[in-house]
Amino acid sequence: MTDPNTSSFFIDFGSIYEELNFTYNDSEFILNPDTQPCNPFTIPDPLTFVVSAFYVLIFVLAIPGNLLVGLVIGLSKQALPPSDLYLLHLAIADLLLAITLPFWATSVTRGWVFGDAMCKIITILQELSFYSSILFLTCISMDRYMVIVRAMEARRANRQRLSWIVCAFVWGVGALLSLPGLLNSSYKSTNSSNMMCAEKYDPGNADVWRLTTRLLRHTLGFLFPLVTMLSCYGVTIKRLLHIRGGFQRQRAMRVIVFVVVAFLLCWTPYHIVVMVDTFFRSKVVPYNCQARMAVDEAMFATQSLGLLHSCVNPVLYAFVGEKFRSRLLQILKRIGVVQRKSVSRSSRSSMSSEITSTFM
Repeated sequence: MTDPNTSSFFIDFGSIYEELNFTYNDSEFILNPDTQPCNPFTIPDPLTFVVSAFYVLIFVLAIPGNLLVGLVIGLSKQALPPSDLYLLHLAIADLLLAITLPFWATSVTRGWVFGDAMCKIITILQELSFYSSILFLTCISMDRYMVIVRAMEARRANRQRLSWIVCAFVWGVGALLSLPGLLNSSYKSTNSSNMMCAEKYDPGNADVWRLTTRLLRHTLGFLFPLVTMLSCYGVTIKRLLHIRGGFQRQRAMRVIVFVVVAFLLCWTPYHIVVMVDTFFRSKVVPYNCQARMAVDEAMFATQSLGLLHSCVNPVLYAFVGEKFRSRLLQILKRIGVVQRKSVSRSSRSSMSSEITSTFM
């Protein structure tokens, strides 16, 4: 037999429960999207093959093109002037970048299958190539400034020996700037079963590491070289426009100017987007998941554009560099690929000034 007091207790409790359930309905709890973690960017499946094929195409174009540039410069019978030496090392840097492309092409379709150590090595090579390239371009701009604007000081300096020291210094600085690549690791993506190779910081100090390494990259690896190049070329071009024979000297700078412009067009968008990403991660710009996803997509797109740079310079030499084509023709004649004919007027009329020693 049931105690009536007990029965009334359950009835009263049930009414209270119903009141509480009505008052605190689940629909009143709305998640704040700003507090939710962003899903990492992944390439849509329909585009994976296209992106992979794009990387392979750049590799196929970059390797023989830069090897050809290196051979044409390196097989010169005369001592290389500083600008040609810097261009030679620039071709080597582009080759290093091209070597990494098959690994990224494979990772797009199959994930990162090469292990953690190779992830760090490939990342370091890519970073080393990028920073060495812009530093060598900076050296070229400073060398042209010295030769054209400060010709007397350039003649007194032992630029030949100094250029080799500068090359060693540039590779050393590039290696230091690429060391953050050691922080990259291969790990399984949260929204797929594929492995990926990307930055992986300790959660406790991730923001500090990321901000420190990126500030170093932005300043030493982009902003300082960019300001130096623009300043040197601005003064140099102004000087060329006001001296006799300036037209011939302007022709001597065509390849260098085109090479610098190509580098800036390929890599400036990427660096701008990385800076925006740094602002997001350092909380300078308020956290917004949708904006962060857009930045991640832009980083991938602009980085792909930057990789295209590794095969651009040989094309510029072929179409812009008259002196480069002349040297290449001489090498082909020497090895018997092209029949010997009368030397063209353009190849006979080499300028005596060192200003024209750069590929015209």
